[in-house]
Amino acid sequence: MNPTRPPVLVVGAGPAGLVAALTLLQNGIPVRIIDKEHNHRMGQRGPGIWPRSLELFNFLDVPEHVPKLMGQQLLDVILRRHLEKYSCSVEMDTELRSFEQSDEGVIAVLAKNGTLETFDTKWMIGADGAKSVVRKQLVLTFLGDTRDDIRMVMGDIRLHSVGLDRTYMHRFGNVTGRGLTLRPTDEIGDDGWQFLLSVADVDLTKLAQSEELIMEIIASLLPMAVTFNKIVWVSEYRANIRMVNKLSEGRGFVVGGIIQSPAGGQGLNSGIQDAFNLGWKLALVEKGLADKSLLETYNAERLPVISEMLERTTTIVNQAIKTENMFPPRSTILFMLGINCRFSNIVLDEFAIPGKPINAYGIPDEGHLEAGDRAPDAPNILQLWHGESDVKTLFSLYRPSYHTVLVFAPSLGGAKPILGALEAYDKSVVRSAVVLPSSATGVTVASATDLVLVDQEGHAYSAYLMEAGQTKVFVIRPDGVIGAIVHGAEGVKKYLSGIFLGV
Repeated sequence: MNPTRPPVLVVGAGPAGLVAALTLLQNGIPVRIIDKEHNHRMGQRGPGIWPRSLELFNFLDVPEHVPKLMGQQLLDVILRRHLEKYSCSVEMDTELRSFEQSDEGVIAVLAKNGTLETFDTKWMIGADGAKSVVRKQLVLTFLGDTRDDIRMVMGDIRLHSVGLDRTYMHRFGNVTGRGLTLRPTDEIGDDGWQFLLSVADVDLTKLAQSEELIMEIIASLLPMAVTFNKIVWVSEYRANIRMVNKLSEGRGFVVGGIIQSPAGGQGLNSGIQDAFNLGWKLALVEKGLADKSLLETYNAERLPVISEMLERTTTIVNQAIKTENMFPPRSTILFMLGINCRFSNIVLDEFAIPGKPINAYGIPDEGHLEAGDRAPDAPNILQLWHGESDVKTLFSLYRPSYHTVLVFAPSLGGAKPILGALEAYDKSVVRSAVVLPSSATGVTVASATDLVLVDQEGHAYSAYLMEAGQTKVFVIRPDGVIGAIVHGAEGVKKYLSGIFLGV
């Protein structure tokens, strides 16, 4: 392979592809990201950004405030803007036609402006959606159903009505006959709305092609007068509830290996988390710091989550159809904060009780914490630094390019044996922080390499279920997952030896 060419080709520039590219770039891995569309996609599409995805954006240093009910079009803009800070931009109108892979790399055939290009790279990530060329050529199956009972026309429209309060989402009609949902979306204008139309007595394909008919039906469902400006974007939607049988083959991977039902908004968020899980592992392998076998854990950790997610959200959809309510009250499980990989062979927990049932797609339990769980945040942590202090959150420490070793100890002296063992590791991939209880006094920071935190309000000790007199070590992975919970230095070294080569 040409050494000047990026070692990773990302195919598809939706949220999952952009997050994959950002994660690799923040790890110092150059990428090339392409999209076959001539222009960036219009349409708000899935508007639900769940809390776990917002946390991952924080780890990626995405600076803009990302609201929970933001559509995909604006999310893509924010992520592309962040991508450009790493001197990387999406190559539009560039289509993957085919590829071949070997033990050494991938040779891709691309089409751009009618011209074919052969591109040599080492790894390929497919984020190219339901009709993925990467998935098809990797011969990954796409199991599941297309639901003819869940069809609608969706799009973005600009309209004005005195009785429509833009503070709220509005629903009119019913699921079985004619139904309309309107969500205010300032992204397309101060009179912008995202609409969902379900109409049992009209051919939806024809409806999607007729702006006049769409406006007519919307006007008939609204109980107040309405003035239409224009339809910005429209598409027919049919629920496909499918997942791949695996997420990789050789040097090729797919992210977003799931097509979701409209209940729960888990598809976009799941793809983002796929990309984050894969990105840090691929970066370590590409740098020569981890064995290629680490990439096998991408399949092992994400597939159980996707499978349980599909089962749970399909149940929600079936219940919604039965009760004729397509927007039932949201369960906290959909926030995705309980997703875990406790079953993974690269996590280590010296405190866990073996034999307990594991739900990969679970509900967070603040009274229980194991390796493989999402690492909790904690606010108002006081950082001590040579006579100065600063207030931080634990999340401000976590980034996709390194592991963070949190040493909870009653005193700085009690943490020194563990810190000493960590001196053998490169600070660019393993960083440490001592977390002292609020009762700690007279603490002196002896070395510039020590990150010493005082949990002045007890949030960290509470979130990590610690008692003031205990010593316990939490190793936080680059994706914000607890990789290990151990007693001391030997446990830390055992965990890190399962990640890094030559350790």
